[in-house]
Amino acid sequence: QVQLVDAGGGLVQTGGSLKLSCAASGRTFSSYAMGWFRQAPGKEREFVAAITWNGGRTYYADSVKGRFTISRDNAKNTAYLQMSSLKPEDTAVYYCAAAYADLAATYYPLANEYKYWGQGTQVTVSS
Repeated sequence: QVQLVDAGGGLVQTGGSLKLSCAASGRTFSSYAMGWFRQAPGKEREFVAAITWNGGRTYYADSVKGRFTISRDNAKNTAYLQMSSLKPEDTAVYYCAAAYADLAATYYPLANEYKYWGQGTQVTVSS
């Protein structure tokens, strides 16, 4: 069992930055790949970014590539999502999630592959 707590959301102007964090407790954090997803009102949950268990590889949705950076610190049991050049269309509730470390690359964007989820943190980008 892994418990995830998302934090760091807030209100920011277009072009601004935010850094989300996801603190994990329970079983060994480094046993899991980590992902970030988001869900805007009236829309389905969508993949944002993912990182392998050791941080060796990262994956991004095209909509955030070059603006967002996912990272992790296994010593601190924490994953991060640094968001820059934010746009109004980035407004959503952001969720971190954990998947078993042996996830194949093509499955990282699939929400169903993630076993544990944080409670979500609201990010609002004003125009």
